[in-house]
Amino acid sequence: MTKRYKSTALAALHESMQDLHDIGVVDQRTMRKFDESCLVPVAEFAPDEIIETRNRAGVSQAVFAHYLNVSVGSVSKWERGEKHPSGPALKLLDLVRRKGLEALA
Repeated sequence: MTKRYKSTALAALHESMQDLHDIGVVDQRTMRKFDESCLVPVAEFAPDEIIETRNRAGVSQAVFAHYLNVSVGSVSKWERGEKHPSGPALKLLDLVRRKGLEALA
């Protein structure tokens, strides 16, 4: 997955800082601050948006869960609003919403 930046200038700055981090000049805490400043945050999903994304893909909860590498129960709870996706699952949901389920296949 490619990173999405707020601007091209911030992309250049972030990539330079990432290079410095890779060689050990910049610590992890500083890198996290740069991530927050430069990267576009992944939007949260409302339950109806998750249902719409899954329905647009034309798959069941079980198949959708398989592609996202989560349990069927998690997808069910997200769609009922009992829990909210986070971390890698949230990023994958965003990718599926933008590019379709084929992006994960």
